Amino acid sequence: MTDRTLVRDLAQLPEGPVTVGGWVETVRDQKKVQFVVLRDESGAVQLVRQRPAEEDDVSRAIASVPLGSFVRVSGTLKHDERVKLGGLEVAVAAFDVVTASEPEQPIAADSSVDKRLDWRFLDLRNPGNELVFQVQTTFEHALRTWWVEHGYVEIHTPKLMASPSESRAELFQVPYFESTAYLAQSPQHFKQMAQAAGFGKVFEIAPAFRADPSFTARHATEFTSIDAEISWIDSHEDVMAMHEEVLVAGFEAVRDKHGEDLERVLGIPVTVPSRPFPRIPLAEAKRIVAERGYVVPRADEDMDPEGERRIAAYVREELGHDFVFLTDYASSIRPFYHMRSEADPALTKSYDLVYRGTEISTGAQREHRVDVLETQAREKGLDTDELAGYLEFFRYGIPAHGGFGMGLARVLMLMLERQSIRETTYLFRGPNRLRP
Repeated sequence: MTDRTLVRDLAQLPEGPVTVGGWVETVRDQKKVQFVVLRDESGAVQLVRQRPAEEDDVSRAIASVPLGSFVRVSGTLKHDERVKLGGLEVAVAAFDVVTASEPEQPIAADSSVDKRLDWRFLDLRNPGNELVFQVQTTFEHALRTWWVEHGYVEIHTPKLMASPSESRAELFQVPYFESTAYLAQSPQHFKQMAQAAGFGKVFEIAPAFRADPSFTARHATEFTSIDAEISWIDSHEDVMAMHEEVLVAGFEAVRDKHGEDLERVLGIPVTVPSRPFPRIPLAEAKRIVAERGYVVPRADEDMDPEGERRIAAYVREELGHDFVFLTDYASSIRPFYHMRSEADPALTKSYDLVYRGTEISTGAQREHRVDVLETQAREKGLDTDELAGYLEFFRYGIPAHGGFGMGLARVLMLMLERQSIRETTYLFRGPNRLRP
């Protein structure tokens, strides 16, 4: 279909012959004139056909075409400011139905999210839903571009593991010939291996898996994880500084390419965060939210979702920022490979990044001394024999290093003000969803 012109390119063309193709969004079949709104992957255009005195094949095809059908249309492009849909229309000469849709659509604009996910391929025809994935493409490309321009190596780590990547909690087991494999919860071990290999700086954007039976708006059993790891750091502050820079690059790219469309289609602005992001130690954050009327239920635990919302509201009101790094997490609630503070071993050199009231990322300086790693693993009740392959990375020299993992769908959900990561995941996977 080499002669097909995308709708977004029509405005640049002079009046004259043109061929377009897409699906039929609406039909107004009037006595003297027929109107069709045709939408393709780039936008929508109005088609018009003056009805002849005697019905012909074209008028009959327009009158009978079911909504959702894919059609190929040839005609004459006209520029007319009176046309509300882009100031353009195509006067139809030929109207060919490529594939006709069933007459009744299974979902509507007001269908529930779960119903729409059952028919995701139809749900994604919605311009707002399709725009989400244009934004995703731009955001990911901007992150990759920043990393590549700053000397990072992109890696692709295996998702089949011989041993758990973090712990046996939230872990999928799968048969693997005569043994058992595990689906990777994160690329943590292998991006650290790259530091032992001397790569220095790496990143990956790839699937990760969590056997988490949660049904919240921000959890999934399969998700896209954005990961980076860097060597020769002094502390987790170096990781946070890199994290800020790459996020700002991503937000700037989305604003520049999609800002107008996001305002028009979804009615939202894209706000590029300023640097540096605020940093608040976890204990202080808990004190702040307590003073504002909410006490995190367990003092020795992580900030809970309500606490995240409360501290984000404080940062927005007092500091004018959508992001906040919560730092200095207790070693009791962090993985064994997080480095502990020299000043207070009960704390780790780690952080969570909260965006608009939701945690989107965890980062840390990693422990690179193998004897300390072994001790901390045992303290967590882990079997160092099962971790033998991982621990080998640290026996032959490795620089001080750190990094982060971040959920792509969560970032997009919050950026685009969607209600759930179900809406910012192409095909969502949860405890009760394996289709489509």
